[in-house]
Amino acid sequence: MAAEIRLALIIEYDGSCYRGFQYQKNHPSIQEEIETAIHKLTSQTIKIRGAGRTDAGVHAWGQVVALDLKSDLKVNQILTGLNHYLPRDIVVKTAYEVQKDFDPRRMANSRTYKYSIINRRVRSPMQLRYSTLVREDLNIKDMRLAGELMIGMHDFWAFAGALPRSTDSTVRNISKLDILTIGEKIEIEVEGNAFLPHQVRRMVGAIIDVGLGKISVDYIKLILDGDKKKIKTKTKSMPPQGLCLVKVSYDGFPPQRK
Repeated sequence: MAAEIRLALIIEYDGSCYRGFQYQKNHPSIQEEIETAIHKLTSQTIKIRGAGRTDAGVHAWGQVVALDLKSDLKVNQILTGLNHYLPRDIVVKTAYEVQKDFDPRRMANSRTYKYSIINRRVRSPMQLRYSTLVREDLNIKDMRLAGELMIGMHDFWAFAGALPRSTDSTVRNISKLDILTIGEKIEIEVEGNAFLPHQVRRMVGAIIDVGLGKISVDYIKLILDGDKKKIKTKTKSMPPQGLCLVKVSYDGFPPQRK
């Protein structure tokens, strides 16, 4: 009888047709598709654990999931088999056998997200599923100033969507925020230890509003200083299709190939 092993998979997916990563009754999810593929390959009913719960319409280049499996198949055979059964918009990029205590969510040091914007007058059919259109001119210098203020440990309550519990902490640490311009494309890359619901999309929304002149850089500082009495409203959330989970970072994972 095959011994049980723990596998970690690095997954890439186009989230356009899914209600998010996490399983949802009566709606398609990334988790359900992966678990269905595992069942087709191994005849085992297994629940996977992910590093992050991306929302409906959000994409991933580097989602990490873990699962426990009893199989005589080699790791590379499992990878090939899962990709055979997975739909075309989800793929296992790499697979590794890991220690039994590996937890993709709790052991993550940081997560990196990228938000893509097309800044031009007309929409881009080629980028429709992977970016958000902003037609007005943007002040990139002010946007970068606003982004710099967000780096570090702050209370991001004004950048949070609905929380599971009202007592949950809204303090998070942002280690990096870069704004890159590539022709008419603007990419905002954010790395942090963890994120609140909709936090990255709301951070980007505030940065865009600074670029449009709707709010000032000083107002971003006011929000981050946490004086709730002086803040008129929470920041707006940008559409999901521009957001992508780029990478989840760990100590010692992925392991070095021998």
